[in-house]
Amino acid sequence: MAADNLPSEFDVVILGTGLTESVIAAACSRVGQRTLHLDRRNYYAGNWASFTFNGLLSWIEEYKQEAPETAGEEGWKDKLEEGEEALPLSSVDSSISNLEVFSYASEEAEEEEERKAPLTTKAETEDTTDGPAEEPNVVTPDAETPTEERGQDSESPQPNEGGTSEPGQSEEEEKQQQPMSCLPEPPVEVKKKITYAKLLKDGRRFNIDLVSKLMYSRGSLVDLLIKSNVSRYAEFKNITRILTYRDGKVEQVPCSRADVFGSKQLTVVEKRMLMKFLTFCLDYKQHPEEFQDFTQKPFWEFLQTKKLTESLQHFVLHSIAMVSLDTPTEEGLRATQHFLRCLGRYGNTPFLFPLYGLGEIPQCFCRMCAVFGGIYCLRHSVQCLVLDKESGKCKAVIDTHGQRISCSHFVVEDGYIRDEQRKSTDYRQISRAVLITDKSVLQSDSDQQISLVTVPPLDSSAPAVRMVELCSSSMTCMPGTYLVHLTCSSSGSARHDLAPVVSRMFHVPASPGEEPTEGEDRPTLLWAMYFNMRDTSGLDSSSYHLPSNVHVCTGPDSSLGNDYSIKLAEAVFCKLLPDEEFCPPAPNPEDIIYDGEAPQGEGAGFEENSSPEGATEGSETHQAPEEAGEKTDSVPQENEAQNGEDGQTTTPEE
Repeated sequence: MAADNLPSEFDVVILGTGLTESVIAAACSRVGQRTLHLDRRNYYAGNWASFTFNGLLSWIEEYKQEAPETAGEEGWKDKLEEGEEALPLSSVDSSISNLEVFSYASEEAEEEEERKAPLTTKAETEDTTDGPAEEPNVVTPDAETPTEERGQDSESPQPNEGGTSEPGQSEEEEKQQQPMSCLPEPPVEVKKKITYAKLLKDGRRFNIDLVSKLMYSRGSLVDLLIKSNVSRYAEFKNITRILTYRDGKVEQVPCSRADVFGSKQLTVVEKRMLMKFLTFCLDYKQHPEEFQDFTQKPFWEFLQTKKLTESLQHFVLHSIAMVSLDTPTEEGLRATQHFLRCLGRYGNTPFLFPLYGLGEIPQCFCRMCAVFGGIYCLRHSVQCLVLDKESGKCKAVIDTHGQRISCSHFVVEDGYIRDEQRKSTDYRQISRAVLITDKSVLQSDSDQQISLVTVPPLDSSAPAVRMVELCSSSMTCMPGTYLVHLTCSSSGSARHDLAPVVSRMFHVPASPGEEPTEGEDRPTLLWAMYFNMRDTSGLDSSSYHLPSNVHVCTGPDSSLGNDYSIKLAEAVFCKLLPDEEFCPPAPNPEDIIYDGEAPQGEGAGFEENSSPEGATEGSETHQAPEEAGEKTDSVPQENEAQNGEDGQTTTPEE
């Protein structure tokens, strides 16, 4: 909808299109609330967004050129009435800091590189249309070409070393008599170097998330996607491997029953030990006598009493429970139990990842909001809130076009709140790194692995690091590359926290295009970005000087899952509409009736091309998977969670 043609009254005005705000918008619109959803950015999802490589470079430039905050009171003074006052909002996003970018890929022109490496793989020479990666198919010299195509008679005898052909010779004897120079050379695969020009050319094949998270198969987000029917707008892939970094090398962690008994790195005794312990963790509350002496002690000390070897203790603590050395025992047991209960619902690990990146999920909820009448405007924001002096509540907002819009409730992303409206500015920070590499940290028979890697603290003062490595079939990077996300709680700048891990696990060239030394088996770093992101998840409504009908949504937290954001969205919705159901299921298209007419079948309701209003050509956002490219995995459905062999939870007992 045009910015100068907005209605002047809404039930709810929401500022920011992050995950929490988008879920609230969908929930409000679904129950009939008039909802206006705005964002000052030109893309959806805020700090949850996904960018193409070229889009990310533009985002970086915008960050560097961020204009200082201005008051601009002249724009709203004449809009205030008697008994009202204005509460200004921030016009600058300061949630990202310490952003640093490094390019290690060769800066040679792509044409020059092609002349140097004429032998390429099919996956590297096909066009750049979006689609799943194909297995490399080596293009070799004429040695594999049929003799007819080389202009020779396939039945004519071939000369031996003396230039004659003896009758009665077998084909094998003839080959043995041929000079070595005449024998066909074996196929040689020459991997084409990935240049910076190649990254730019195929930039559309990247979908790079600002925040790195995974979806627990029995977590709040998956449950909400199923309940609300929003899952129809996206598709997901399983995380295929759980890895850990130990003693200077990357190892696969056996976590399911199949993994444990199929593991070659564990002895028979270790397998029995691990299965016995995981069986206990699955229903640990039924055996309080096992851990009651450790309720005030760390989980690490409890593990040392369970007759587990050092490697098993490492796997359980860092890769299954994913807790720190000082985590209390009951919290560690609860985390282990949650991990085990999520196994087997949709795959052999507890986690799912949305195709095209995490930024798809907020857009899915925005789509649901738009389908039920919500109005969207990008590049559009709110200058100030209009407060009633007598009641102290927000009664209207004034947008950046000077239009006054009345509303009953106002929901705002934390990044729009000024520091003077906070009771504390002592934020936590998240350290993030995004890497593009040329191969996996643990190579296997398949080059299409999606891996979660846990990296314990390298020393006592360093934080634990979580790494997610994505392959091209996740639709987040081009074939021949991997997209790697590193995340940890900040102790300093992102580069200070994460560069030591990067230098240990990856080959970091000293200069762009530098070739790795002979025998180097670590992935080579092609491009890297470091930045810190503000974590305000520790704040609540009492942390702000704001009216009671103004609700703040904090940004992404540092945890792996999305439970915090979904629970916050539900809590805010319950404050807005305590008597309404949170995100009830959307009807099927054939069940929707318009203006008293009979159902129109597939043509009514959710249309494939429906999208939030206000999307513009300049937006660095992407269509939902059903529009943007080929599908490779089915969406989670409720019946999968309850019925059928694939839906049964894999437990140690089984």
